[in-house]
Amino acid sequence: MKILIILLALFHVAVFAQKSVKIGEQVWMAQNLRGLYDWESATKACPKGWHLPSDNEWQTLVNFTGDTEFAGRDLKAKTGWDKKSNGTDKYKFAALPGKSAGNSTAFGKAGCDGGCWWSSTEANEVDGNAYARQISYDRSDDESEGYNVERFYDAKEAMFSVRCIKD
Repeated sequence: MKILIILLALFHVAVFAQKSVKIGEQVWMAQNLRGLYDWESATKACPKGWHLPSDNEWQTLVNFTGDTEFAGRDLKAKTGWDKKSNGTDKYKFAALPGKSAGNSTAFGKAGCDGGCWWSSTEANEVDGNAYARQISYDRSDDESEGYNVERFYDAKEAMFSVRCIKD
């Protein structure tokens, strides 16, 4: 019986252990949860002790890591984007492109070009929408395009990545 309890405890630690990174005063998961989520599922997806970040918590991260214009560069993983779009991963956040699925209308076009992550904050501007953040591929001659972290809102049925923050 004692061995069974020890094995169950080790299994629990292995399953629920999360790599994390402290950025400023916040503790973030150092990877996305597996898969894409609609907003309703995203609000319930984070394990105990973690939660889906609010729009304000995302903004705190962006402000700390270089503001809207340059945060993307330092939050992006060093590999996994196209060559021109890789980041520095200065904060070990390791953001990777995840695209989108479903009914996304991000930026007035179909889908997300790069990585998009839900926030827990509903958008007041349009019913049935919530805020998200996007880090884009660098598709222009202006090398700073892929450094941006854009705030937008989208239909809750759209499917984006989830990154959790510590309670």
